[in-house]
Amino acid sequence: MGTSATTALVYPAQAHPLGRTLILGHGAGAGQESGFMTAFAHALAALGVDVVTFNFLYAEQRRKIPDRPLVLEACYRAVIDRVAREPGLAPSLFIGGKSMGGRIATQVAAADPDLAIDGLVLLGYPLHPPGRLDEKRSKHLPAIGRPMLFVQGTRDAFGTPGELQPIFDALSPRPVIYIVEGGDHSFKLTRKDPAMQAAALANVQQAIVAWMKAAARVSPSSTPTP
Repeated sequence: MGTSATTALVYPAQAHPLGRTLILGHGAGAGQESGFMTAFAHALAALGVDVVTFNFLYAEQRRKIPDRPLVLEACYRAVIDRVAREPGLAPSLFIGGKSMGGRIATQVAAADPDLAIDGLVLLGYPLHPPGRLDEKRSKHLPAIGRPMLFVQGTRDAFGTPGELQPIFDALSPRPVIYIVEGGDHSFKLTRKDPAMQAAALANVQQAIVAWMKAAARVSPSSTPTP
C-alpha cells in the first residue's frame, strides 16, 4: 500500500463475548460510516462479536470511484494482517462485507489458501451487475475452501438466492445461505413497516452470530470449542 493509509473502527463485543472477530468491508457506494455498516457493526457487537470495519483507500480519500481490484485486495489484506496482530481482539477471525466488500474478501481468501480465517460472511453478494446475468463473479469461489455464509434478499438485483444455489454445488464446503424474503440488495423489504424491517435485520444478525459460532468449531484454522 506504499505510503497510503486508511482508518478502521473497532466495535468490541458486549456483555458475553463469543471469541469471534469479524472484519467487514463496505460496499462500493458508501464507506464504513454508512448507516448499513454502523448498524450491523453495533448489532453484531451487542451479540458478542468483535467487529472491525475499515475504509478502502478510495473511500478514505473521499473519491467516488473504487480502486482497481488489486488495490482493493491489498487494502483488505493489510487490514487482515493488522487485525491478526491485535491482542485485544478475539483470535477466531472471519472476513466479509457488504456487496463489493464481501466480493473483495472472497478474492483475498481465494488467492491465499493459508490465510488464517475461519470463514466468510457475505452480505448481499454481488454475483453480477444488475441486468447483466452473464457477467458472473463466481469463478474464484471454488478456490476459497472455507465455510461461507451468504445473506441474500429475494429481490437482490445483483443476484438472487436462486441464482446462487447452482453455484454452491461446485463449492466445498458447501456454503450456507440465509434468505431475506422480500429483501433487496440492502435487505430492505417491499412493505414499509419499520417494526417488520427491524425484525428482519435482527433475524439476519442473529443468524450470522449463530453461524459464526458453528463455523469456527469446524474450520481447520480454529481451535476446537468444547
